Amino acid sequence: MRGFPTQKQVERIKERYPIGTVIELTADMEDNYNPIPRGMQGEVIGIDDIGTLHMKWQNGSGLGVVVGEDSFKVISKPEPEIAEPIHEMGGMSL
Repeated sequence: MRGFPTQKQVERIKERYPIGTVIELTADMEDNYNPIPRGMQGEVIGIDDIGTLHMKWQNGSGLGVVVGEDSFKVISKPEPEIAEPIHEMGGMSL
């Protein structure tokens, strides 16, 4: 991806990789201080306004993933939350 993603692209990233998604790297992530090897798994713990996936990796690293730049596959996604029905009492008061 060249430059920063649009707001629409960021919204799609948030929908595609919701918090709780577990991913696995399919290629090494280069970092001068804490490289992360291919095969490492981590959980998405947040997504910022430019679409970076903030991670909690198995090795304790927090290095973020850039969609379109870093290579990974999805292992699992969180179960969708089921909204509990809202019971309201209706009627007319006099």
